[in-house]
Amino acid sequence: MSVSTAVADQSVCAPLPVLGRDVTVPLVTGGEVTYAALDYAASAPALQRVWDDVAAYAPYYGSVHRGAGYLSQLSTDLFENARRTVAGFLDCRETDQVVFTRSTTDSLNLLAAALPAGCRVFVFETEHHASLLPWRDAEVTFLDAPRTPRQAVETLERALADRDPHGPALVCVTGASNVTGELWPVRELAAAAHAHGARIVLDAAQLAPHHPVSVRDLDVDWVAFSGHKLYAPFGSGVLAGRADWLREAEPYLAGGGASRKVTRRADGGVDVEWHESAARHEAGSPNVIGAYAIASACKALTEAGFEALVARERYLIDTVRAGLAEVPEVKVLSLFGDDAPRVGVISFVVEGWNSSHFAAALSAEYGIGVRDGLFCAHPLVRTLLGSDPQTQGECGAPEAAPGEKSLNAIRVSFGAGTPDEHVERFLTAVKELVRDGARWNYRTEDGRCVPDTSAAAA
Repeated sequence: MSVSTAVADQSVCAPLPVLGRDVTVPLVTGGEVTYAALDYAASAPALQRVWDDVAAYAPYYGSVHRGAGYLSQLSTDLFENARRTVAGFLDCRETDQVVFTRSTTDSLNLLAAALPAGCRVFVFETEHHASLLPWRDAEVTFLDAPRTPRQAVETLERALADRDPHGPALVCVTGASNVTGELWPVRELAAAAHAHGARIVLDAAQLAPHHPVSVRDLDVDWVAFSGHKLYAPFGSGVLAGRADWLREAEPYLAGGGASRKVTRRADGGVDVEWHESAARHEAGSPNVIGAYAIASACKALTEAGFEALVARERYLIDTVRAGLAEVPEVKVLSLFGDDAPRVGVISFVVEGWNSSHFAAALSAEYGIGVRDGLFCAHPLVRTLLGSDPQTQGECGAPEAAPGEKSLNAIRVSFGAGTPDEHVERFLTAVKELVRDGARWNYRTEDGRCVPDTSAAAA
């Protein structure tokens, strides 16, 4: 039974309209085909609804918090209303702050800069680099990759029990893996953190686009996510949660907007009184369009209904996994096993194929966009591939030539805007490539596998 039939039989919602759904791309074998965007985990296409909202606002663009004119006041209201919309989307507590940033990476670096002196940070090696690396000025304990959700909680509990219970501590954990798509036991990890006097920040970059995220229900102290994974344009992100550490820290950036009052001293210096609100960490002219786009995406997903979106995505996940299971040469990567709940992110390797070569063939011969490499989660991917997790590597493809073994993987990811046909075409392409091989010659160029335009495969 096809994906279309399965979805129709279960009355699951249709894909949400996204930009680029009708874009065609050339094939090296001749002709064009509608592009199948299956790299949602890197950046999801913007929802048409979001783009339309941004376009409608554009003529009224004005600087916020700075002007008495009508457009400035309108933009200020729009910006602050976007903050309230995001707070509602995340089910924040009344005392929480919502700070607009550039991305998840920016959000977590902001929090890292706000850590109190002597703070211990606990982070699993399975994290994306955005949540693995920002804690450079803190004492960090890196935890080994767990193989079950229960083991994750037990590992954290042991690590927290060994620390000085009187100092501040922070746990950083992902909600859904950007490599395997598996959901992490966030609520249980939060309970373990709080039981040992620690706080917890949730990297929801891969979770928020696929599942509802409730700060209250999960009982996390902070949550971070990016607009470009939530069907909004690039350049916007959110850090939401407890205000005290953010209020007590020096501003993330010093400048206008973060300062409430600036005066000269008699000795020629400057005294600054900083805001205590979210503005403290939003110096400079903010990305109003980015904030508005995130709020629009939050509204669109809420109105579409996460229950229906999750149900449809579950069918797509089951279909992709079932299709890949029919190919003995394909090995799907997993930490928690086949029965673990997950979002639409699946990574795999193909026996006898360089992963970069396989991904290049999917693009050039079928018009399918996936991701290959280590997905900015080097220790995790290397652990899943059975190699030394400490071995260095690059985020992109390795320098292995087509046909040579490579220490990286292929990732297919999808979401609310994915048509059934894209999934069906992907599975067909995987089976054909494994069975028949590539129809074109490929070469390595600047570390990437690309079609050799001088000649086709024999």
